[in-house]
Amino acid sequence: MAAPIEILTAPLPAETDPGDIDAYLADGGYGAVRKALKSMSQTELIEEINASGIKGRGGAGFSTGMKWNLCADRFPRYLCANADESEPGSFKDRLLLESKPHQIIEGMIITSYALGINLGYIYIRGEFFQIIDQMEAALEDARKHGFLGADILDTGYDLELYVHPGAGAYICGEETGLIESLEGNRPYPRLKPPYFPAAIGLWGQPTIVNNVETMAQITTIVDMGAEAYKQIGSEEDTTGPRLFGLCGHVNKPGIYEYDSDVTLRELIYDAAGGIRDGNRLKGVIPGGISAPILTPEEIDTPMGFGALGKLGSMGGTGGIIVMDETTSMVDALLNASSFAAHESCGQCTPCREGVPWMNDILRRIRNGQGRDEDLDLLLDVCKQIHGHTVCVFGQAPGVWPVRTILVKYWPEFRACIERKELVVLPLEESYLRPDQYEHIPPVPGNFRLKTDEADAAG
Repeated sequence: MAAPIEILTAPLPAETDPGDIDAYLADGGYGAVRKALKSMSQTELIEEINASGIKGRGGAGFSTGMKWNLCADRFPRYLCANADESEPGSFKDRLLLESKPHQIIEGMIITSYALGINLGYIYIRGEFFQIIDQMEAALEDARKHGFLGADILDTGYDLELYVHPGAGAYICGEETGLIESLEGNRPYPRLKPPYFPAAIGLWGQPTIVNNVETMAQITTIVDMGAEAYKQIGSEEDTTGPRLFGLCGHVNKPGIYEYDSDVTLRELIYDAAGGIRDGNRLKGVIPGGISAPILTPEEIDTPMGFGALGKLGSMGGTGGIIVMDETTSMVDALLNASSFAAHESCGQCTPCREGVPWMNDILRRIRNGQGRDEDLDLLLDVCKQIHGHTVCVFGQAPGVWPVRTILVKYWPEFRACIERKELVVLPLEESYLRPDQYEHIPPVPGNFRLKTDEADAAG
């Protein structure tokens, strides 16, 4: 069994306020900032992050070092820490914001120094009212102690960081939507190219957008060094510790810290104590509601971004949603689809019209009014949305859950249509086995049924 890690989740001394900067300093806090600003050049810092192999922890698993390297050679540059955690099933960022605000700030200072940035923002989900106040207080304490403002630690380096509360829109988690919101505009994601805000971002300038867990990990890398950091996890896949939030039908839901070599099975049955009430597993979403679902036969996979990608899923936000054999997969998909339909920003016609349309079809099936052609219609709408939107929203929470849950649990959807009522099939009958469907990596959710007719057609 994989052993748990306590790096990002290292406990604080008893009765310590997480926002208390004096307690953080006494525990070695801001040591990474001193090391970076006092004894490392900007080039050395960037090389250290590249050497660590860290991948972003916000969803896509893109190389953080590569993102930094893409930063256009223009100034001023800006930094945005993405704390707009709105993905259903995800709550790791909230834990970090509540328990390690200064570690996040420290990572932002290091990132800003490395890239010559003098102004940054922490974009926090609007519903996190208490966290917004706590983070503003933590930033003020950092200023008073000389870690923000002018001439930080007598190095001549200047930096200001500010909190920007969101207004509850899920689309602001998309980095260009976040930037539009920061600029005071409607948060419509931007057309691509340019593909990265590192080229053209906030106010038309190079901008780095990193998840808050990524920011906290930057502090860890500078503290322990890139060589030690990449010994955690898999150098070929995903290095460093990861936070996994387990929820749903498990006995011990919560946040668990492991390296990426831990398997989904170990997280569910060892870390989270197994399935509630002694029930059996029916399905698990491994990375927030956008991540394609996995069946019981697919949970022996390591949790690295690459390993999950080979199964047609993704690590996403690390939010693991566990569903037992009592779950109606029609209801589960309807819930996911309802969220996507509600949160579509409305910019792109395929997403604006297609996602609510799929939601209406699923609701009809759930209410016993499904038609024989509905399942094929759902897959056809998915095809029309996929790749035809400005951002990945239409595909991630919109299409991928529909494609994967529908195809893998096809028998249960067929039963609901045939019986004209909501049906929860016995576990063995409810889903297809891996040899009955195939996927085409690296695009998650690119499924088709394997039938005799399809195979005969080649």
